Amino acid sequence: MKRIGVLTSGGDAPGMNAAIRSVTRTAIYNGFEMIGFRRGYEGLLEGDVVPLSVSSVGGIIHRGGTILRTARCERFTKPEGVREGLQRLREYDIDALIVIGGDGSFRGAYELHKLGYPVVGIPGTIDNDMAGTDCTIGFDTACNTALQCIEKLRDTASSHERLFLVEVMGRHAGFLAIEAAVAAGAEFVLIPERKFDLDLLCKKLRYARERGKNHSLIIVAEGVMPASELSAQLKDTGGYDARITVLGHIQRGGSPSSFDAVLASRLGGGAIDALVRGEFGVMVGRTTGRITTSPIQIAWEQTKSLDEDMLSLVDILGI
Repeated sequence: MKRIGVLTSGGDAPGMNAAIRSVTRTAIYNGFEMIGFRRGYEGLLEGDVVPLSVSSVGGIIHRGGTILRTARCERFTKPEGVREGLQRLREYDIDALIVIGGDGSFRGAYELHKLGYPVVGIPGTIDNDMAGTDCTIGFDTACNTALQCIEKLRDTASSHERLFLVEVMGRHAGFLAIEAAVAAGAEFVLIPERKFDLDLLCKKLRYARERGKNHSLIIVAEGVMPASELSAQLKDTGGYDARITVLGHIQRGGSPSSFDAVLASRLGGGAIDALVRGEFGVMVGRTTGRITTSPIQIAWEQTKSLDEDMLSLVDILGI
């Protein structure tokens, strides 16, 4: 093994650049040559390559986004697209590929693995919904971004005696919504994994108002429903003047937190270590503080469980 490729795919996440830097420098330290593919699998199919060196990845550890850019590639979801990608990798004499992204990106890597090609995945998504790791790259930063925004909304909610419905990302998972709700002291949280009782929610709002609370916050994951739809369904807000805020893609941007920068650096190094050991078709993760490897398909074959204690905490602290 002499030359290793790396790409970022799917949604961007703070810390991806730190992972690119770590992968590149650890690979070069071990005597490998590094090649980057711009725009994920789309760039792989189109041959959009860039050599990576120690200096070219300098100064990017605290930059948000990804210097390799990212895209979703419909062509790579089909067998002929995967075979074309494998041909490209061989044309460029690339002996192994590291994929930084979510479970959709890992599915593409797994298809290459099934054809006998060496791949390693690094989990990068703000949703934190991938089994095989306690935390994914970008999750901590996204939580802090959401918290900063929600804290500002609480100030104006209190001043105007309002109810704010804050929509955060999370189409299929509520990890971000729960974390933000607990950290911000929100009264309610709605997540895709748990059905909610609209009448009970209205009852809690009335109770909060009756005991003199002059504002309330509801955090709703986008996978439950749009905040605008929830507002329309609320039959009773307890007398609060309701307002809606959709945080949207702001949660994906910004410099990574120290936690994410360190996590990405450790996982990047762990990915090269896995290749050196001859572990292919795996993802690296951080489990109970240690860098571990798991079969890459665990990312979608196993469902990552929510912390029920965190859910209970929102209910208890939001009385």
